[in-house]
Amino acid sequence: MRNVREVKTPTKYVTIFHYTEKHPIYIILHGLLFAFAKYFPSFSAKRGLIRLSGMKVGEHVMISPCILDPIRPDLVELGDYSIIGWDTLILTHEIVRGRMRIGSVKIGKNVTLGARSIVLPGVKIGDNAIIAAGSLVNKDIPNNAKVGGIPAKKIRLKWIKN
Repeated sequence: MRNVREVKTPTKYVTIFHYTEKHPIYIILHGLLFAFAKYFPSFSAKRGLIRLSGMKVGEHVMISPCILDPIRPDLVELGDYSIIGWDTLILTHEIVRGRMRIGSVKIGKNVTLGARSIVLPGVKIGDNAIIAAGSLVNKDIPNNAKVGGIPAKKIRLKWIKN
């Protein structure tokens, strides 16, 4: 089950300027930092730039051009030797009916996130997990799991022995 907490917003029209946990300037700076790092050719330099936002990034993580949440990047943890696929979306907040939900995202060691996957807030992905391309991860994924689909469910890959 996802571990998220709800934050009541002052009005039903939610913008980043109504968000009170982080100052809007920090959010804008994180967005600019991620935009700059997105297409940076060096993985080690990209990891360093992303760490400046407060995100916990493990050793030898390969981050392809993806979309990282600028609202609370300090709630994201990427384990060692993980691969984040092209155009993957990692969220730490979501807005539902005038309420904002915030949750940390923990991606374990040696995880492969396929291209265009979406990871919702409050999700934990276990070590050695494989997430297929285009998947929606809306619940916790155990260690050594192979999941795919919308929402992500356990799948069997013929070319990998289970």
